[in-house]
Amino acid sequence: MTELKIKIPENPKREMDKFGVDWSPAIRRMIKREIQNLTEIERIISKSRMTEEDALELGGK
Repeated sequence: MTELKIKIPENPKREMDKFGVDWSPAIRRMIKREIQNLTEIERIISKSRMTEEDALELGGK
């Protein structure tokens, strides 16, 4: 398994410590969900015929 090191600001870290949670499995689940979300978005976008130019124009309106 690969190790990932992240930096957490002091205030959120203090809040995390209050709960005594083993954050590693929680973070792994969050990462997995985010990958699933991004994969689904990628799947939807891949079927779109809208160009980036079309999207920018639509966004401008």
